[in-house]
Amino acid sequence: MLTIKRLDIQDARVLIAGAREKSEEIGVPMCIAITDEGGNLIAFERMDGGKVTSSLIAIDKSFTASAAKKATHEYGAASQPGSPAYGIGSAIGGRLMVVGGGLPVMVDEEVVGGIGVSSGTPDQDRAVAQAGIDSFLVTL
Repeated sequence: MLTIKRLDIQDARVLIAGAREKSEEIGVPMCIAITDEGGNLIAFERMDGGKVTSSLIAIDKSFTASAAKKATHEYGAASQPGSPAYGIGSAIGGRLMVVGGGLPVMVDEEVVGGIGVSSGTPDQDRAVAQAGIDSFLVTL
């Protein structure tokens, strides 16, 4: 029998609030998705002004980060021509994201979920996702 640690809805709300605060600080409205350790959606918010097209991207960034247990920007470099994971972006029906903005949420060195952010540049998305994680970690 396994004991699984995973985010719950209250954790997801804390992650979204921290990400939203950073998004407002930088002036870029975002789409923010939180998934459990298996990549299943727990919560989602599209801020007023967040790009409609970024909704699914944020969800898939969170899915990638939690289910593959790896930050999406790490797949970016590994998926380029000549690299070991070239073409991986088309895996799993195209859900595997290779653009920054998806980060695994870690507790006690274990992936308990993921956060995916989209609507800004990859660096902005990543910074907003990290802010969500940082706000969550101070609650533990």
